Amino acid sequence: MSKTTTASDTKSHSSPVYRIPPYHYIHVLDQNTNVTRLEIGPKTFIKQDNETVILGPEKMITVPPRHYCVVESPVIRNEAGEVEFDENGQAKLIHADLDIRLAQPDQAPFPLYPGEVLRQPVTPLKVVPANSALRLKAVLDFDDETAKEQRRAGDEWLFEGPATYIPRKEVSVEEQIRATVIGSNQAIRLCAKKEITDRTGQHRVTGEEWLVKKTGAYLPLAYETVVSVENAHVLTDKKALQLRALKTFTDDFGKERMNGEEWLITYLDTETHILSVYEQLVAVVDVITLNSRQYCVIIDPVEDGKQQLGKKKLILGEKSFFLQPGEKLENGIQDVFILGADEGVILKCIEAFEDQQANVKRNPGDRWMIRGPTEYIPPTQVEVVTRRKALPLDENEGIYVRDIKTGRVRAVIGETYMLTQDEELWQKELPKQVEDLLTRDALVDRNIPTRNRTTDKNQSQQETTTNSKSNAVKRDKSKLVTYRVPHNACVQIYDYKAKKARIIFGPELVMLGPDEQFTLLSLSGSVPKKPNQIQSLCLLLGPDFFTDVIVIETADHARLSLQLSYNWHFQITDISDEKEAAKLFSVPDFIGDAAKAIASRIRGAVAGTQFDDFHKNSAQIIRAAVFGLDANQQIRQHFIFPQNNLVLTSIDIQSVEPVDQRTRDALQKSVQLAIEITTNSQEAAAKHEASRREQEAKGLLERQRIRDEAEAEDVRKQLLQLQALSAAVESTGQAKAEAQSRAESHRIEGEAAVEQARLRAEATRIEAEAELSRLKLAREAEIKFLREQNELEINKKAEMSKIETEKFTLQVEAIGASTIQAIATSGPDTQVKLLQALGLQSMLVTDGNTPINLMGFGQGLLGGLTGNTNKKSRTATNTSSNYHIEEND
Repeated sequence: MSKTTTASDTKSHSSPVYRIPPYHYIHVLDQNTNVTRLEIGPKTFIKQDNETVILGPEKMITVPPRHYCVVESPVIRNEAGEVEFDENGQAKLIHADLDIRLAQPDQAPFPLYPGEVLRQPVTPLKVVPANSALRLKAVLDFDDETAKEQRRAGDEWLFEGPATYIPRKEVSVEEQIRATVIGSNQAIRLCAKKEITDRTGQHRVTGEEWLVKKTGAYLPLAYETVVSVENAHVLTDKKALQLRALKTFTDDFGKERMNGEEWLITYLDTETHILSVYEQLVAVVDVITLNSRQYCVIIDPVEDGKQQLGKKKLILGEKSFFLQPGEKLENGIQDVFILGADEGVILKCIEAFEDQQANVKRNPGDRWMIRGPTEYIPPTQVEVVTRRKALPLDENEGIYVRDIKTGRVRAVIGETYMLTQDEELWQKELPKQVEDLLTRDALVDRNIPTRNRTTDKNQSQQETTTNSKSNAVKRDKSKLVTYRVPHNACVQIYDYKAKKARIIFGPELVMLGPDEQFTLLSLSGSVPKKPNQIQSLCLLLGPDFFTDVIVIETADHARLSLQLSYNWHFQITDISDEKEAAKLFSVPDFIGDAAKAIASRIRGAVAGTQFDDFHKNSAQIIRAAVFGLDANQQIRQHFIFPQNNLVLTSIDIQSVEPVDQRTRDALQKSVQLAIEITTNSQEAAAKHEASRREQEAKGLLERQRIRDEAEAEDVRKQLLQLQALSAAVESTGQAKAEAQSRAESHRIEGEAAVEQARLRAEATRIEAEAELSRLKLAREAEIKFLREQNELEINKKAEMSKIETEKFTLQVEAIGASTIQAIATSGPDTQVKLLQALGLQSMLVTDGNTPINLMGFGQGLLGGLTGNTNKKSRTATNTSSNYHIEEND
């Protein structure tokens, strides 16, 4: 409570006088009796020495209409509403109790007695709107007159709106509950916190849940809890609901569901469905639609409400259906097998049945083929192994086919062939070297090493590149292996089953049978020759060449390195002769063998020859050693190896270099000396010829220079004449033009100055006239304004004087002369009458500022009053006006 005091009270807190305004109170403690009492204003309270003001002045508590406050430890009142006091005068209190006080009938404020505490200030009453309620809880036992029911501590109930809630000390407000709006296709899920009877009159046990589907606002009871708002699931012809029962109950369609049971609800059952408290949504099932070219197989179908475990059901299109709980599609939606004339389907029986199409009884494990053109839908007892299509093969194409019953492999070439139910494609495996060589060109890549055992980085990189290219194209192993034998080449193919080899000469396309393999040739390569460097499938018949480096030693022990190139070819008289053709492959590495044989012949011939002779006649010695001499001691033209009919036709000696460094240096010096002599002679001849040509050129140049100077002088003379003539014309024209321009300039300047002066004078005249007119008009307007302003001011003053005169006259007439006289003499007359009414015989009036000696005046008054015993003395003091009045009777 706020404490209200006047300005004088604030200054006199230490004073024993307390002025209590109206509707204020104070608490006074009597220190003798230790009792606190209540003093209510308006009054002036003078505190005694044994009293202490412990509270106040405090403003009383005013409770407006529709408000309340809570007082703790209220006083005890009797039946008449009066406060009871004990024998000591202390107000009796109900300690630790609460008193809720509402607006009084007369809205009179009330004070707080000593001991009372304002627990809650003045608060507006709680207004509960419509569709809302307060959940109340009883703190103490009491009788509820409104509900005519006895409440026990701990009970809860609702106070529903629209209404104004008046609080009670026995009741606490737990929370405000708002109604839940239930829309169309909605429901709220409620849970009971204790055994209750709901709004429909049904008995609910603790923890029970139920749905309320009535559209509108629903206000849950005190022991009802809104678990959630359930929205209805809209069912269409494309969507259904799969539900599971959480316990045994009867659903909305009147059918009893067992605990854990699953079922399907479609649009045929209802358009919308709200899940019950005992229903759980497992999944939203989409419709399965089959067209006229589709079918599906359902595993564990449901028939008559029971699931047939282990069975299958075939459904053909056109049809739309939902999968029942527990059902599933074996391989999804499948297309009907539409077989053309070159297509077929291989089937396998997994369950015995009667094949109506072929009128045959099928046993498990049987395999058969359905050939087109037809449409085929496999029954549930049949498994589709694969779908076959006829393979169109050209006369140069083929496939390897294996019979899965007998295991025999055969090649099918040059026809359109479809594998039967007992056949499959067989994959022919080839060695890795053969796989790589099949993708290489036998002519272009004939000298590229395929097996490099050296450390040459370039060759290793080349091998890697070749292998990567060959591996880029993967061969279909089930197709017939073919190889194009180039012209003038042959290939040997060996049949391991028949143990027979055949040789094919090019150009030809080789086709390998299932049991045939290529004969792989491993030839020597590089320089000098190394074995197993070049691998090839075909043998080139030539003509071709190969190069080799050999080291020889002469009779005087000079070691030389020869680089020789040999031209060769195979000599075949009749390719149809198998024995002659077989000789071609009798020597696996014909290049290595030929190089060794030739090197041995050359070394033997050079071993008995001096270095000088060999250096001069090296070609003849080498050719004679290799080709040999005929009967006429002439060098033969070729050399034949009879083992494989290899023919050498020529030898090219590319280089002859000494192996010994000193021999090489001496030979090089002699060669350089011969070259230097030849070079010097050629250089001298060239210098002489150059000097002669230089003298001739100088003479021609001098004559040409003289002719050019003469022609230049003639041209310079003509130029000077033209320059003089041009200068004369230029000076004359320039002088004349300057004179004419100066005269025209002076004339234009004079005319411009005259016109400028005339315009300046005209502008000055116009400005002066305009300024004169402006000043004249401004003065006239100013004089007119001042005249009208003065007239208005005069009229205003006259009117105001007239109004004041009339006002004063009317006031005097209205009041009257006698009234004015009474007003003038009212002050003194009032004072006289006041003194007469007080019966004063003497009086002293002072303004408090002039000092007066009251000692003698007071004694005189006392002396005059001592003889009269009936006289009374009274003194009144007014602190606010500082007037002192003494009255004697």
